[in-house]
Amino acid sequence: MPAAYGFTAYGGPQVQRFLDLPAPVPGPGELLVEVRAAGVNPVDWKVRSGMHRAFLHLDLPAVLGREVAGVVVQLGPGVDAFAVGDPVFGTSDRGCGGYAQFALLTANRTALKPAAVSWTDAAVLPVAVGTAYDGIGQLAPKAGESLLILGAGGGVGVAAAQFARAAGVRVVGTAATAKREFVESAGVKAISYDSAAFGTQLRTALPDGADAILDLVGGDALRSVAPVISLGCRILTVADPETAARFGARPLSRESTTETLTELARQVADGRLDPQVRGIFRFKDAAAALREVESGHPWGKVALDLCGDR
Repeated sequence: MPAAYGFTAYGGPQVQRFLDLPAPVPGPGELLVEVRAAGVNPVDWKVRSGMHRAFLHLDLPAVLGREVAGVVVQLGPGVDAFAVGDPVFGTSDRGCGGYAQFALLTANRTALKPAAVSWTDAAVLPVAVGTAYDGIGQLAPKAGESLLILGAGGGVGVAAAQFARAAGVRVVGTAATAKREFVESAGVKAISYDSAAFGTQLRTALPDGADAILDLVGGDALRSVAPVISLGCRILTVADPETAARFGARPLSRESTTETLTELARQVADGRLDPQVRGIFRFKDAAAALREVESGHPWGKVALDLCGDR
């Protein structure tokens, strides 16, 4: 049977394991792919922990993973935009199922992979890079404006910085001191949130306040930058609703359409966008890959490479 990596009960890493499951069968609007790479995201461990049980109903055991790149092997009823043998990438069906040799994708959240884009780069576009693209699109910062990204060293943050910089926006980002050089290599003014001089650094970098803020951290992150929230500052956040309301922030919403994914792949192919996949793990090391992400301190993006398992 094809291998998959998932969890048998809700809880911590101890419930994760490899599973022998039959290949899924595509239903209407779905396609089955032989997986070449899968993205690893914070949402994966949150699903495993049970944090999303209220709105994501799963039959256990369940396979982890929300984003996949692979080759189409079977089409479900009503799918005519793709063909068997197509290289594609997209969002795994029902929000799970990506850490596997075979996975289902939702056709309207799937796109063709250009030959110039690697499997691992393609695999990380739907969730993290797509979130960054949607976030910058919703904030719509203009050339010459200042954008503050909270959590600039992660996969979403480094992609968002690239989109903003391409639009002529001045970007300031919070990150751990250890990631300072990495963040600044993307043209971002890095502010170390773990430094005693955080407040001084922040006010020096944004003396007139920020025109827009993209909060990718939540918790106390938004409260910590209150001194640079200027009048009329536009804020998108993943913070809790109470904190968001306090600062007049809007929740970050997702599109994740085929058209968006196609544009992201085009930008990677022509060199305008680097997904910054810094951690590539073999499928057999899926536990280590998820542990890297669950630690909260990955550099850029993490992906599973299944090409060596063929």
